[in-house]
Amino acid sequence: QVQLLESGGGLVQAGGSLRLSCAASGRTFSVNVMGWFRQAPGKEREFVSGIMWSGGSTYYADSVKGRFTISRDNAKNTVYLQMNSLKPDDTAVYYCAASLGMYNRAPVFSAWYDYWGQGTQVTVSS
Repeated sequence: QVQLLESGGGLVQAGGSLRLSCAASGRTFSVNVMGWFRQAPGKEREFVSGIMWSGGSTYYADSVKGRFTISRDNAKNTVYLQMNSLKPDDTAVYYCAASLGMYNRAPVFSAWYDYWGQGTQVTVSS
């Protein structure tokens, strides 16, 4: 089992920044991919960003490319999502996820992930 705990959400004005953190515990040695997803009211959960635990390759949704940066601290078993130039459309509950699988393509499908955090609310006011 892998446990994920997100933090760092909140209320910010458009153009502002937030940094989300996701601390992993448990059988973290089995994790290959960490991802961030988000879900806005009335919408489906969507991929935001992902990072390979080994090697550090990163992936982004087109909607956040150039504004968001994913990173990891292997020693702390923690993944971060730095979000800059936030827009009202970024408002959502953000979820951290961990995948045990190995993929040779961008890990954008929620079904590929085995463990999920409880989510953290991000609200961007206009």
